[in-house]
Amino acid sequence: MTKAKNILFIMFDQLRWDYLSCYGHPHLHTPNIDLLASKGVRFTRAYIQSPICGSSRMSTYTGRYVHSHGASWNGIPLKVGEMTMGDHLRKAGMDCWLVGKTHMRADAEGMARLGLEPDSLIGARVAECGFDVFERDDGMRPEGPDGFYDPDGAKKYNEYLKDKGYESDNPWHDFANSGLDADGNVLSGWFLKNSSEAANIAEEDSETPYLTTRGMEFMESHEGPWCCHLSYIKPHWPYIVPEPYASMYSPEHVLPVVRSEAERQNAHPVLKAFMDTKIGQTFSREEVREAVIPAYMGLIKQADDQMGRLFDWMEQTGRMQDTMIVLTSDHGDFLGDHWMGEKTFFHDASTKMPLIVYDPSRQADATRGTTCDALVESIDLAPTFLEMAGGEPAGHILEGHSLLPILYGQADCTPRDVAICEYDYSASPIAKILNSSVRDAVMFMVANKKWKLIHCEGGHHPLLFDLENDPDELADLGESVEHADVIAEMYNHLFTWTRRQSQRTTRSEEQLLNMRGSSGGKGVVVGIYDENEMPLELTVKYRNRKARPFGDYKQD
Repeated sequence: MTKAKNILFIMFDQLRWDYLSCYGHPHLHTPNIDLLASKGVRFTRAYIQSPICGSSRMSTYTGRYVHSHGASWNGIPLKVGEMTMGDHLRKAGMDCWLVGKTHMRADAEGMARLGLEPDSLIGARVAECGFDVFERDDGMRPEGPDGFYDPDGAKKYNEYLKDKGYESDNPWHDFANSGLDADGNVLSGWFLKNSSEAANIAEEDSETPYLTTRGMEFMESHEGPWCCHLSYIKPHWPYIVPEPYASMYSPEHVLPVVRSEAERQNAHPVLKAFMDTKIGQTFSREEVREAVIPAYMGLIKQADDQMGRLFDWMEQTGRMQDTMIVLTSDHGDFLGDHWMGEKTFFHDASTKMPLIVYDPSRQADATRGTTCDALVESIDLAPTFLEMAGGEPAGHILEGHSLLPILYGQADCTPRDVAICEYDYSASPIAKILNSSVRDAVMFMVANKKWKLIHCEGGHHPLLFDLENDPDELADLGESVEHADVIAEMYNHLFTWTRRQSQRTTRSEEQLLNMRGSSGGKGVVVGIYDENEMPLELTVKYRNRKARPFGDYKQD
């Protein structure tokens, strides 16, 4: 095999980078993911573009920063006209399919304005983030007094469960994401006290095995070349897992929490608002961490076992020899670190992602089993896939950098000096707590290997962390006079990034270079006093021309 034919793009939801044994977790052993790392390159300094599902994924799928694509929070549509990896890959002759989650909301208003019918081929692709859909499953079917959060959530999966005999109007909740007591009462996985319960479902029928099966069914039925986005729902909450995984881990396997009392007492006003949310307060309680984290670990262990099942099948069918495999996550999970839960701030627990790339191509032999500490971002995946598919570079649209030079041993870093992450919390209750305007409720992270600066709009001072001497990010140096030069330097990186040209997407750099002076051959002559001041061939249409005086025409 001299070149990979297909791409299997695996993404887990809310998988924290350091909860894999190949990234150093001492209790959670993930031998199948570790095996993939031993065959490829494991990136140790890879960052997402936004610490929330929707906008992070839109950056990955478009290869563009949130500032560029504009889908800045969950439920904010990716606007019509944004190019996605599917658009780029199809132009290069590679299909692009979805099996699982995107968290994408269609720009229905924009589609209607342009007359794009959702059931047309192009309309369906625009509505599905550029993917052709084998099965979409965003894995969320909660129901409240106002109805379902997502009426289409887990739709086919619920039908699958009903066909298997799980009797319920919402088996996603009652079986896959809840326990059961001795009296037959459903113990909802939404309540964290029930995380220690076993999900009331046969393990092989739960969400992660189900999507693994669907991924194999896709690969079995498609010849390629294809990119298959196998996008898992877990270990995202609800934090509950079936046996045998529910009993694998206990509070003794829970790592010590990363936080300090001084950190909380001296917290930046915006950071303190995130700490003081209900989620932050809940995950600051030890009994919550002891209930949730063993279940979270069980979900990851189940995911690793499913990777073993998947990779074994790919070996047997020959897919392992012709398919690039990329394994990553859309963001992490604080799990009580820094007095927070969820993922919506910029510490590494949230913004660093696991990233493992296996390329069966002969060119990648030199880097097998290696690690790379280059500054990498999720927007690098789309240009990597495009180059692997043999497509023309699209640097005027794609803002990341192909990782193939690193995979092929031709480079050990990317061209960037810093990684950027953004968060728009204007639609979040935290904006109300801070009394922030929609304009001010935004934050930016700029990080290199030594420093991480966080800028919060609204007149706040920045946060600054020394990543070398304070890798746990406990000491905020944002008001330190001694670090004024560092803060200025990091702001300069941020300002340089904001000045980039990101919206000039209809002309490539090559086209723009070719346009320079191209009008000279089309007869446009500006600023020339004498015809002999420019080359003869450019003015040939204006020389030796004859015409009658206009008065002669009047006489005729």
